[in-house]
Amino acid sequence: MTSDAPAATAVAAAVEPRAEEARVTIARRCHATATFGSFHCNTASLQRAPGGLRPYRSETRGTAVFKTIAIRVAVTAAVLFGAASAHATDITGAGSSFVYPVLSKWSATYAEKTGNRINYQSIGSGGGIAQIKAATVDFGASDAPLSAEDLAKFGLGQFPVVVGGIVPVINVEGVKAGQLKLTGEVLADIYLGKITKWNDPALAGLNPGVALPAKAITVVHRSDGSGTSYNFTNYLSKVSPEWKAKVGFGTSVPWPTGLGGKGNEGVSAYVSQIKNSIGYVEYAYALQNKMTYTQMQNAAGNYLEPNAKAFAAAAATADWAGAKDFNLIMTNAPGADAWPITATTWAIMYKQAKNAEHAKAAFDFFKWSFENGQQQAASLDYVALPKELVDRIENYWKTEFKQ
Repeated sequence: MTSDAPAATAVAAAVEPRAEEARVTIARRCHATATFGSFHCNTASLQRAPGGLRPYRSETRGTAVFKTIAIRVAVTAAVLFGAASAHATDITGAGSSFVYPVLSKWSATYAEKTGNRINYQSIGSGGGIAQIKAATVDFGASDAPLSAEDLAKFGLGQFPVVVGGIVPVINVEGVKAGQLKLTGEVLADIYLGKITKWNDPALAGLNPGVALPAKAITVVHRSDGSGTSYNFTNYLSKVSPEWKAKVGFGTSVPWPTGLGGKGNEGVSAYVSQIKNSIGYVEYAYALQNKMTYTQMQNAAGNYLEPNAKAFAAAAATADWAGAKDFNLIMTNAPGADAWPITATTWAIMYKQAKNAEHAKAAFDFFKWSFENGQQQAASLDYVALPKELVDRIENYWKTEFKQ
């Protein structure tokens, strides 16, 4: 912890209620009726289903909060879709908050088109994996892929859904979004607690002409099991031998320093309120909250600002054909224009469905999303999957899943 730790801790205590308030505010703006943690939809473009958005389940703060979207269709299915569609299906899913903004938009439109609704609990990748293993949901969603051993043990299959980016965000007075440059090594040293001041020579050397204060850096990380953390720490392990040896990567790691925030909204609230802090969040959330993101040096040595084009450049280097069960991490991808912390979300389902009707409806939803959701994904700065990969996924469904 930095020398400003007592002050940062005091601010963190004050920020926690604000984070809760922010969750309520965002939920209201997105036509929700209760708090959604890690909820970072594009409120200007989110389409409301006729019956609105409501939580599938939630608990009071201090216990686990299940952040859920349920798309209600208030019109009579027989009128809109005919007698053949009169029996709507409720599909349940849980996991990644990374994918939640685009999944919520897809779900709303899909419900309007088909009458089927998606009840999704945005509880983090670890929670989604636990729930699909327990067979309490129809699909799990995780930004960290399951190993071949885990998939075989539980009779599961997995496939990618969408691509997005993870970005460092800072709160340094006078520094604008995209102005500060970071390398992977410097970012790792900040999170190792080796670089503790903003005017450290390592930072100053990368940023001539940027007025960096002689202030202690407050590091902010996730406190919960997180696929965002999985990809962030995977990247640090690739660019920093010391990080790899001392910390490693995973959905939860022994952070050497810093404050822990729950979900993207917790990290965002801390960074927004604590002066001279640094954190990492999913890019759509950084934009929605007008946070100050940084440039990053990529594997080719080029400095880039995050955007969908840079995420797509990283995704284009992925060799999905050689990845069994699509187990492929895209961090530190080669390519002149590739963003170094690019990630994907996997949907995880049983190969032998626990409920055949629900499984079929889930596959229909993902197929519809792949074919019709590109524009909605782009509006939230995600990258839709290319047709070649979608074809590979649909073939995987035919060969690996009993439908």
